Amino acid sequence: MSSYFHNFIFGYYPYIALMIFIVVSIAKYEYAQYEWKTASSQMLDKRWFSLGSNLFHTGIILLGIGHFFGLLTPEKVYTLMISPEKKQMVAMVCGGIFGMIAFFGCTILLVRRLFCLRVRETSTKMDIIILLLIYFQLIIGLLSIIISYEFTDANSMKSLALWTQSIVYFNLNASDFIIHEHWLFKLHIFLGITFFLLFPFTRLLHILSIPVTYIFRTGYQIVRKRN
Repeated sequence: MSSYFHNFIFGYYPYIALMIFIVVSIAKYEYAQYEWKTASSQMLDKRWFSLGSNLFHTGIILLGIGHFFGLLTPEKVYTLMISPEKKQMVAMVCGGIFGMIAFFGCTILLVRRLFCLRVRETSTKMDIIILLLIYFQLIIGLLSIIISYEFTDANSMKSLALWTQSIVYFNLNASDFIIHEHWLFKLHIFLGITFFLLFPFTRLLHILSIPVTYIFRTGYQIVRKRN
């Protein structure tokens, strides 16, 4: 990978994806709310849907939480409780378990969407593209765990965390932290960024509509009509 291409993908591409994510999400909320929906296919074919959906969502949520705290927690903070080497082992074990859960769930959902005629006919191209992207991303993530076993000194883990934190802090030299990392790690990062780029163009956009006010409601009143 050339130096220019590396710097663009891991130094500037994240901000391009983030900008598109924000602008398109706001634009769709303001001007295309009809596209802001789950468009669930559960009614079209219930076989395996609950199992696949529950496995997928459970695995993805746990992976997201693990990535968030694992990559954004500064080293001087987590070393108060655990060494970098042990943290890497925890990340590999938990990532492997959660990744397999999400992988099996995604496999069920992907097979269902591709080979169930009723579901396939109501699917858009973007539905299939984003599901394939997530599926491939899960495979790359699981394969990267195997690579991590070859480097148990936690140096790669530190480099990936520093890259993530540098992106958050708008450090345009962030790409330097992972210039020597394994290509699987880089591909995993690239696919992750691309996911956020495509996110607002998919039905996943409904995830942003969390009913926060409903969760923290102060109370409600049930009114019955008198006969």
